[in-house]
Amino acid sequence: MKTAFLFPGQGAQVVGMGKDVAATFPRAAQIFKKADEILGFDLTKICFEGPAEKLNSTAISQPAIFTTSAAILEVIRTNPSTSGIKPDVTAGLSLGEFSALYAADVIDFKSAITLVQKRGQIMQAAADSTDGGMVSIIGLDEEKVNQLCAEAAEGELLTAANFNCPGQIVISGAKTACKRAEDLAAKYGAIKAVRLEVAGAFHTEMMGDISGTLKELLQKTKISNPSNIKIIANVNADYHTSAENIVQSLTKQLTSPVLWQKCMERLLADKVEKFYEIGPGKVLTSLMKRISRKTQVVNISNLESLNELINSKG
Repeated sequence: MKTAFLFPGQGAQVVGMGKDVAATFPRAAQIFKKADEILGFDLTKICFEGPAEKLNSTAISQPAIFTTSAAILEVIRTNPSTSGIKPDVTAGLSLGEFSALYAADVIDFKSAITLVQKRGQIMQAAADSTDGGMVSIIGLDEEKVNQLCAEAAEGELLTAANFNCPGQIVISGAKTACKRAEDLAAKYGAIKAVRLEVAGAFHTEMMGDISGTLKELLQKTKISNPSNIKIIANVNADYHTSAENIVQSLTKQLTSPVLWQKCMERLLADKVEKFYEIGPGKVLTSLMKRISRKTQVVNISNLESLNELINSKG
């Protein structure tokens, strides 16, 4: 039976994430401590205690989500009851793709968290210098979303940025265009339009100015060629083939749509049967219910779900 490990992206963060796991499992606590030492500030305290405003900033939430995912993964890897659970493939939503690379052993923890921290910083800076936003459109297909964007744009940037699951597409662009799209969504038959609490117009050309910076950072990072574990890419729903391919893909991801639905459909077509979502929240578990209702995802986001997994394997 083929197995996939899935990792959440930005927006999954919540104050208190990882606290119960780190308090129970020393190996998880070590991951948080290691993150603090590498980053040079107390990320652990922000994850466990907040404040939410600080945790929610792009520069903090990205390394925070990565670290929490890595801490839970560490327990699965090292606990005798679960160490036999190994992925054939890994996938992550946007930021989560970095966790997927780490889980597939193509990048080490120190390199990954350093990269994620810098990615968060440059994305926050790009967001601060532009006036962008993102809106989740519920209940429309791609064609209708494109029509909505075309009308609402009025010469400004507005485009589909995340194809999450059937009936859920996130659009991204100029804040004023996003507001017009919110107001027009019902006209096109949308069930609702939800403005996302993000700093900017991610996965669009508004991030174009920083793509060169990210590419340089990636090129300076030691990335191995994928070997035993496959990693699927957000930008084309295809598998990474080499370290160079990973650099190109993650650079392109900044300005290109995230094709999450296609990624999951590709894994299902390739006979992946067992899925684990590892990290804070249950976003990917919920999306899979819309992509393939019969497919079960084991969500491992806190101590309770981790203990369930350990006991079921014990």
